[in-house]
Amino acid sequence: MTTRPDALLSPAPSALAGVAFTKGHGTGNDFILVTDPDGELQIRPDDVVAVCDRHRGIGADGLIRAIRSHHLPEGRALLQSDPSAEWFMDYRNADGSLSEMCGNGVRVFVHLLVSTGLLTLAEGATASIATRGGIKVVERSADGYSVDMGPWEFIFPGEAASRATDSLVETDGLEVPRPALSISMGNPHTVVALAEPSELDAARLFTPPLVEPAPVEGTNVEYVVPHDPLVHDGVGRVRMRVHERGVGETLSCGTGACAAAAATRFWAGAGAPLAWSVEVPGGVVGVRFHAGPEGREHVSLSGPAVLVATGTFL
Repeated sequence: MTTRPDALLSPAPSALAGVAFTKGHGTGNDFILVTDPDGELQIRPDDVVAVCDRHRGIGADGLIRAIRSHHLPEGRALLQSDPSAEWFMDYRNADGSLSEMCGNGVRVFVHLLVSTGLLTLAEGATASIATRGGIKVVERSADGYSVDMGPWEFIFPGEAASRATDSLVETDGLEVPRPALSISMGNPHTVVALAEPSELDAARLFTPPLVEPAPVEGTNVEYVVPHDPLVHDGVGRVRMRVHERGVGETLSCGTGACAAAAATRFWAGAGAPLAWSVEVPGGVVGVRFHAGPEGREHVSLSGPAVLVATGTFL
């Protein structure tokens, strides 16, 4: 399979010409992946926009470059704390902007490394991956990968502690602005709780929601409806849709699922479970809360990673 970045979107010769790529997804959150171990590519935002375009390019929620950590300043800094983090997940949103981290993307990224022989990872073994959101430890399982996403925290801690919400979100398709809670998973999220599945279905997420106040770097917005009952067999259950910053609505968002579970667990109060099942349009991911090595609560994300096609850019 071959494709050409659209000339109208990328008037100069593309830095990706002649480069091999792989298409993959995690619960429908899809990515174009390229391997650039020695950091030889100079990828422009226009190149990313062109190939991620779903009508004129390949189509994806973002582009991920696999590059050895020592070729990037951010990677070299992370190698100081974890010398085993050989590989850096260089992730760009579909609009060409850089992103700190992607929970679904890091699973697909590791699966690409394993599948191409760039990383050896037996079932039950772990690997440290460098990202702009810090080091992420990925464990291979029988049916996919689990990622320690690190600690979660409130973006506006004073407001969250006093009112359980810290912002209002205006959404096309919903009649009035809804209260929300902003949570950082290394990247920013704003979680909106809805009462009924019909409200979740009514939200028109091709239009960016208006968040007030918004985190400084913008935010991803998750809309969450609890199942009835919320907890079944010790597992919390929610349904979620998401508008991703720089992308639009996606079928799944890994860090968003973690933020949605964290917010719902906070709202549920004492006795809320540690394990959560988050249903997204592209499937189901698992979220688990556990103690981290530095004494803070961490979040782990588990789910499948699928590679679907390979090709070369023209």
